[in-house]
Amino acid sequence: MHYKLKPPSALDYFTALVQSDDEFPLLETAISLAQDEFPALDIQQVLSDVDNWAARLKRCILPGADALDKLRELNHFFYANLRFAGNVNHYDDPHNSYLNVVMSTRLGIPISLAVLWLELGQSIGLQVFGVGFPGHFLVKLDLPAPQEGHVVIDPFSGESLSREELCERLIPWLPGSKLSPPYAISDDTLGFHLEAALPREIIARMLRNLHEIYRRQGDDARLLKVQARLAVLLP
Repeated sequence: MHYKLKPPSALDYFTALVQSDDEFPLLETAISLAQDEFPALDIQQVLSDVDNWAARLKRCILPGADALDKLRELNHFFYANLRFAGNVNHYDDPHNSYLNVVMSTRLGIPISLAVLWLELGQSIGLQVFGVGFPGHFLVKLDLPAPQEGHVVIDPFSGESLSREELCERLIPWLPGSKLSPPYAISDDTLGFHLEAALPREIIARMLRNLHEIYRRQGDDARLLKVQARLAVLLP
């Protein structure tokens, strides 16, 4: 008797990736979201393409470069050489959440651009993290001694954000504070909203973005697939 093994479904593959928080493969999991839209997607090829970018970036780093030097090289490589940018004209296009498309068009939304930026930053030894800031996903670099502190960046544009700019962005999300000047926001409140997001939280936010888009479009078939992934990710 001959048995034909059935290949794992896209949801099976996703389930295997998100089982543990200890070694959560953020990039691979983010890429896998596109399998619902592109069933024939070669995830390993996409990972290999990112590895090739990382190898190119590493060759740009001079010996003895500190964290800020590496950050400048990373941003130049990502935004100038690779020409990644925010998709201003079609922000609500669901393809902005599918990394294979983002890598092809070089256009995305903050969180999809952030996932790629974070992978490249980590490849050159930077302590970079995603930040689940209200309304707009951010990234940050933690600086080691003697510099210390951190740099917060908008991945949509590559611009670093000052404390005042961060507070201005935060005010609309704080009940009763819309008339407060930025300096009225405490360091503790700002720090809370700048905490590093866990990889599982980043994927959940990507899925919720897709969920909202497909809900508004009335696309029930795609909505159900997103809901199934969320149920696996956040049981």
